[in-house]
Amino acid sequence: MDALCDDVTAEHVDLDCLVSSGSLADLDRPTPAPGWSVGDQISHLWYFDQQALLALTDPDAFRASTEQLLATVSGGEDPSVAAGRAIGPAELLERWRADRQALVSAARTVDPKARVPWYGPAMSARSFVTARLMETWAHGQDVVDSLGAERRPTARLRHVAHIGVGARAFSYVTNGRQVPDADVFVRLDAPDGDEWTWGDPNAPDRVDGPALDFCLLVTQRRHRSDTAVRATGPAADEWLDIAQAFAGPPGPGRSPGAFS
Repeated sequence: MDALCDDVTAEHVDLDCLVSSGSLADLDRPTPAPGWSVGDQISHLWYFDQQALLALTDPDAFRASTEQLLATVSGGEDPSVAAGRAIGPAELLERWRADRQALVSAARTVDPKARVPWYGPAMSARSFVTARLMETWAHGQDVVDSLGAERRPTARLRHVAHIGVGARAFSYVTNGRQVPDADVFVRLDAPDGDEWTWGDPNAPDRVDGPALDFCLLVTQRRHRSDTAVRATGPAADEWLDIAQAFAGPPGPGRSPGAFS
């Protein structure tokens, strides 16, 4: 759990360096997410880091806040974005830093196998914290794209890829499709030249490609056609069309050619 929390902290620091390298005015820049600025991306992460801390430390209070959140969202509002827009950019960054640190500090004390409530089925604490890393990396990509920056891929991508592979069945369910019985073997080229694999290597259906491209695909930060991820077999091919590592309804993703 400590090693995982170290990785989450490193992901936080990388994103913080990006948003801190320029002026506060950069937080007003639009990102590839329609209607969202760089500041909105940070606000979204800040809001759900607060909710995650509540889920870890006071599950009953978290469940109560979930009902309020769902009621607000159904009314057309997004409290995760509104929270940041209600304060100045400097205060937003400072509060994001304080609350993400509080979340990681709390996570270090939790049994990795403990069940933690969230927006859907409860998860093990380890999976829960891994999901926060994935969210930070994914929304960080929107910031990278907005600022025209470069971000070196790291071994932390394995956490994102692991969630993407594990969420294969969910990708079907959230799209209203039947989950196929066929296994899909996944082989990815890690940033350091190593190979990461999941599933049965003898399965006729398989996915191959760079780990970075796979993570961009399953977090829907790149259209499939703008990646070097390859599918062999109908089950693998169908999955890559709907792959989704994050909870909630299917997102619109990115348009083909936007980041070719």
